[in-house]
This record gives sequence, structure tokens and C-alpha cells, in this order.
Amino acid sequence: MTEQPSADDPSTRSTAPTVAVVDAQSPGNVGTIARAMKNFGFEDLLLVDPPELDPDGEAYGFAGHAREDVLPNATEITFDTLVENYHTVGCTAVTNEDDRSHVRFPFSTPAGLADRLASVETRTAVVFGRERVGLTNDELARLDEICAIPANAAYPVLNLGQAATVTLYELRTLTLGDEDTQLPDVERVRATPPTEDRLYEQWSALLEELNHPEEKREKTMRMIRRVYGRADLTEREANTFIGLLRRATERPDLE
Repeated sequence: MTEQPSADDPSTRSTAPTVAVVDAQSPGNVGTIARAMKNFGFEDLLLVDPPELDPDGEAYGFAGHAREDVLPNATEITFDTLVENYHTVGCTAVTNEDDRSHVRFPFSTPAGLADRLASVETRTAVVFGRERVGLTNDELARLDEICAIPANAAYPVLNLGQAATVTLYELRTLTLGDEDTQLPDVERVRATPPTEDRLYEQWSALLEELNHPEEKREKTMRMIRRVYGRADLTEREANTFIGLLRRATERPDLE
């Protein structure tokens, strides 16, 4: 692990949130968090009172490709240094429901936090606590804001690795653009109006061939148009349907 960062070192500043883990008991959870960071584009990991992270142990075993950069580059830091040098967001499962206490209220969700931080440039650290008790009230009182994952009220507590993974997934918009993910281009090029007209003409011809009641054809065609309208057919999809409808209209079974 590297040395503690200097508050005056510009090279340590980043608009992407840093991830901080306080007093993790299990090296495996540290590795799991590092892996989630790698999945969702986070690079800077701060560890307060961490367990021993043996390169041949479970932390590196659980880290996946994060064993190559995120985990070995993690910085050991004190809690005092963390709160003095970062805008801190404490993650907790247990919140208060009203403003009678200001230790765990008000709070945001990870998705809401992502929306707000997208326009804020500051050194922000998302802080996770221990496996069993999370962050204490004393620690939360020293942090700048609170974040909680919406979950089943009957059992809202996630384990440390799960909580970090869900939170970082929601915050991924702060680190990854569409061009940075493995998903293909989702932009659809809708079929041209002439192609759509041919599709509807072919449907009309099929209804006639099937002797669909003439008084129902207008209503049926309106329904078909609306179904296809919601589907935003591409040129290829529309042409495929045209071909199928043409074959059905020509009734090859009667040849």
C-alpha cells in the first residue's frame, strides 16, 4: 500500500469519488470492493485500519483484475486524515426516518448522489464501514453527508461487499461514459416512412387475403400501426416482417 496522500498535492485530486473502507475485518471484503471499483471505473482506494493484505491471500484472490492496480495502489490512511482532506459520504443501512436526529438524517440514495455529484468538482470519498456494525454514530457525526441503499424494510442490511458493489454501480455514471462500457451501441435507427408504408400495405393485403371482416380492418390496421410505432422498428426488422407477410399473403401452402 502507498503512503497517505497530501492535501496539497494536486496529483492526488480527482473529480471521480475515492472509495474509503474503515476497519474492514476480512481481507476478502477488501478484495471484493477493489473488484467492484475496477468493474465500475473507480481507481482510488483508501483503507483505514485495514487487515493484512497478503498478495497470496484472499484479498488478492477476490480482487480479480483489480489485483493489478486498484488493490496494490491502495493507500492506508487515518480517519482524521480522511475527514480533513475529503468531502465525505458515509454509507449506512440504518437511517432515521425524520429530522429528530441529525446523525443519520437527512440521507440520499446512491442514484440521487450520482445525479448531484455529476456537477460538483471536489475531492469526495464514499466511506464504507465494518462488516458487522458499519460506521459508528461517532464516525458518522464527523462525515459530511449520509447515503443509504433502498432495501426491504424487514431486512435492509447488506454485507459490506454487496453494499459497495450496489453503491458503486449506481455511481458509475461519474466514472464511465457509454463508450467505456462493454454494452453495444443502443441507438436505434428507425425504419424510414416509405418502408413503414410498405409494411402496412403488406398487412392490409394479408387481412384482405384472410377475409378479415371488412368493417374491422380499419381498427385492426390502427392497432397494428400503434404496436409497430411503440416498437421503433429498424429498417432491417421492418423488411423482415414485410418478407414474412408477403409469403403469408401469397399462401404458399395453396400453390
